[in-house]
Amino acid sequence: MTYFGAVGLVVLGVAMAKTNPSQAEYQEYAMQRLTKYLKSDVCKKTPKMLESLIKLDCNKVVDSASPQVRELVGATTERQNFLIFSIYRTDLKLNSWLPSYTFESVGAFNSFYTYNAEQQ
Repeated sequence: MTYFGAVGLVVLGVAMAKTNPSQAEYQEYAMQRLTKYLKSDVCKKTPKMLESLIKLDCNKVVDSASPQVRELVGATTERQNFLIFSIYRTDLKLNSWLPSYTFESVGAFNSFYTYNAEQQ
């Protein structure tokens, strides 16, 4: 019985190591999550009068900024690779006038789980 348990743990460890997502995969995940947040929260709170005054559609601005968002996430993310899983910490701070955010996620089994997201 102990032998089967040990073999099971080894198989699980190998499976986890093979499915530990990369930094590039995390950047894509974080960019999608941030874009979704901007569209659902920030754009919804932008007054329509302001949008019509400056002739910008908030959702289109967010979509067009995707490459910059990806670069920002890449530049502000620290990865701790533990072979069978990784922990990602992203500290987003654009300037002193805007709030900064910290996100902590774990990557395992080709998926990401954000367990901490807070405004600083």
